[in-house]
Amino acid sequence: MPSSSTPDLPEKAPDESSKLKTFLSILRKFVGVSDIASVRFSLPAQLLEPTPNLEYWNYLDRPETFASIGTSDEPLGRMLEVLRFWFTKDLKYIKGKPCKPYNSTLGEFFRCSWEVESTLPELPVASQGEPVNDTSTMKEDNGKPARVCFLTEQTSHHPPVSAFYIDCPETGVSARGFDQISAKFTGTSIRVTPGQHNLGIFIIISTRDDEEYQLTHPAANLGGLLRGALSISVADTCYIVCPKTGIKVILQYLEEGWISRAQNKVEGLIFRYDPNRDTITRIKDVPEGDILAKISGSWHGQMYYTLTGTREPRLLIDITPLFPISKILPPEETQLSNESRRFWSGVTEAILNKRYSQATKLKVEIEDRQRQKAAERQENNEEWRPRFFTGAVTPLGKPSLSEEGLKALEGIRAQQYQLDESKTKGA
Repeated sequence: MPSSSTPDLPEKAPDESSKLKTFLSILRKFVGVSDIASVRFSLPAQLLEPTPNLEYWNYLDRPETFASIGTSDEPLGRMLEVLRFWFTKDLKYIKGKPCKPYNSTLGEFFRCSWEVESTLPELPVASQGEPVNDTSTMKEDNGKPARVCFLTEQTSHHPPVSAFYIDCPETGVSARGFDQISAKFTGTSIRVTPGQHNLGIFIIISTRDDEEYQLTHPAANLGGLLRGALSISVADTCYIVCPKTGIKVILQYLEEGWISRAQNKVEGLIFRYDPNRDTITRIKDVPEGDILAKISGSWHGQMYYTLTGTREPRLLIDITPLFPISKILPPEETQLSNESRRFWSGVTEAILNKRYSQATKLKVEIEDRQRQKAAERQENNEEWRPRFFTGAVTPLGKPSLSEEGLKALEGIRAQQYQLDESKTKGA
């Protein structure tokens, strides 16, 4: 691990406007490149947030919404719980500014957990005239906090792909998937779409006969490069399906118009579908008789659902008072050399102390070391394999934990973080 000690004096921190101008000048070199994410271009340290990429991508800004999936005895209620999680998973973009974290290195990994004191209120799914559950009470999990565990590893470098696994054993819900993005610079904004191996988030509820939900990601636009204020907008369609219950969701994120000035609006439908003959991709093509509920609202504020047969929208989730929850991390002395926080600690410390030249130097050393290791593997005809997952990618978008991965996950659950450093590879 490179030493972060340096006699360099703190440097003047660039303001946001100058950072964006520099960032924009670098991006202009990639106009016309089909996927700048696969290029993995290196930025100077002063343009980076002191955050590892694997820690940044976790979908668990509000882990209690994840732990609460599966609470309802009704299939429609469980789909609503999945939607509640969906609208809270990326609070970091709503409550904070978009940022560029460190590029992950092959074999780098990150693990953490959250304690959830109680699950959320049940979402009423009764039709008009039927009894409605009281939503003012909280369902307690036998008085014990539930632990949501997260493990992720960079499993491929070309293209850059990371596998992740989320688990809440107390409530019987888990999730997995691959994180990979494709990005194109248009000259005024960056359009970010899921990469070919990123088929969404796959959630399984073990207490509900292993119901599986697939949640696909919409495309997003990173704008504000020219005016010096980064912002994320979404104008795309995404889907959630549960083949076992035969329920599907179409969510349409709406572009802001010159006349309507719709702010971060979403509309959608929850409806019955045939998993074996599913061809419906647009809201307007859903048969009226199959609709179970309508979704409406702002993904920056309040989201509502309106059950078929009723007129009164009911609150699904209010984003306004919510902020990301802090993670529980392994003690520093138990982190391995290729564990994200420890691996990037020298760069992070230098950035926080405004020693940007030193941070860039350390960052370049890390990148050069990765290229050297890759060249050695190629020369020796060695195939790199992940430690915590069984393969770099899978055709179905669902990574599986290896024996080491299962061991690491059990350690997170028990808060016993010791792992064998001799098995560290890649980073």
